Amino acid sequence: MALKHALTPLINSKASVSLHLEYLASPSISGWQFQVSPPTIQCIVEKALIQITKLERECLHFVGASRTDTGVHAWGQVAHFITPFNYDSLETIHAALNGLLPSDIRVREISAATPEFHARFSAKSKVYHYKIYNDTIMDPFQRHYVYHSAYKLNTAAMREAAKMFIGKHDFSAFVNASRNDRVPDPVKTIFRFDVIEMGPLIQLEVEGSGFLYRQVRNMVALLIQIGKEAIPTEIVPKILATLDRRELAKYALSAPPHGLCLVSVKYNQEHLLLPSDCPTTSFGRHHTITKCKLPFY
Repeated sequence: MALKHALTPLINSKASVSLHLEYLASPSISGWQFQVSPPTIQCIVEKALIQITKLERECLHFVGASRTDTGVHAWGQVAHFITPFNYDSLETIHAALNGLLPSDIRVREISAATPEFHARFSAKSKVYHYKIYNDTIMDPFQRHYVYHSAYKLNTAAMREAAKMFIGKHDFSAFVNASRNDRVPDPVKTIFRFDVIEMGPLIQLEVEGSGFLYRQVRNMVALLIQIGKEAIPTEIVPKILATLDRRELAKYALSAPPHGLCLVSVKYNQEHLLLPSDCPTTSFGRHHTITKCKLPFY
């Protein structure tokens, strides 16, 4: 599917286009980071872009803000790609992309971006939500998006412990060994970590400058054990101080991925400025997607 009458070549220049995506984790999809088999979100979206633009993968330089793991959902993923074309209408490429993508992956918004914008390196912070259904019987309509804990959790203790993650810390004790090319800086800043009750649903909201491989799921796993009153809240700074993942493993394993969702990526306003004479941002043909379709997000 090639675009017709929608683009013209730029002279000795390149343009950047940003995408806002949402996707549901599927057993047949292996997270975000590019690999062909089993396929990943990045691989699937790139294939659609290649088919539409007729550009090679090396020319697109398609990059996502967050490398979500297998089983993790996203409502606020941001990505960008490079193009030598000047698009007259972003609605055309928007419709073409969603026409090629599987139903559990959707581009919510597409816009021009300044050359300085980088989906990953321009990010100021990222927000993740982890959801726990805390009741004897699991709601079957939420089972794909929410972790079930039949054991009654002490949310006051969880809230107190979550506050101990806030600030700048070395999170070496909360990172799993990476299986890809990540060479992370273990020092991250957590701006907020809220524990919110909505009936039987407990929503853990964490915002940070960045996150290590499985860091959020490891922090959540420890909070669940604290909520079960199996360990005291004071264990958080003690484990942080060890800088040793084996110390955390004595108390908790990673929380399951399906309860986790990347909700938003935040940028400085200057990084979001639109280039001059750029096409209008496309929100989809009917402009009806205004909030996440996942329950309670």
